[in-house]
Amino acid sequence: MTQAIPPITLPTSENPQLEGEWLQERLLRWLDAEFIPEAINQKIAQRATQIFVRQRMEGENDLGSLVIAIVTEMQAFDFSKSFYGEFAIANAVSDLLLESLGIERCCGQ
Repeated sequence: MTQAIPPITLPTSENPQLEGEWLQERLLRWLDAEFIPEAINQKIAQRATQIFVRQRMEGENDLGSLVIAIVTEMQAFDFSKSFYGEFAIANAVSDLLLESLGIERCCGQ
């Protein structure tokens, strides 16, 4: 019998702007390292961070909900000059957050 994966809840944000600065820097570093550094990567990191910070300021702590918000809102972003898409960005944000919490991303442990 399969068991449901429990939700991952981030600690309540004391400073969403500071979290956003951290996320933007880490996401940009990931974007540049994953393929090749591109000018559009800065805009992608900025937009994903804006979504994340707004969600955190509104009190969102559920990682799954944050990922869905990023996927949904990044659908309006023009990825035509990038190798990436909204799912790759949301997954990267999730991986970076899991890593910061010390949670193994492949197995949820």
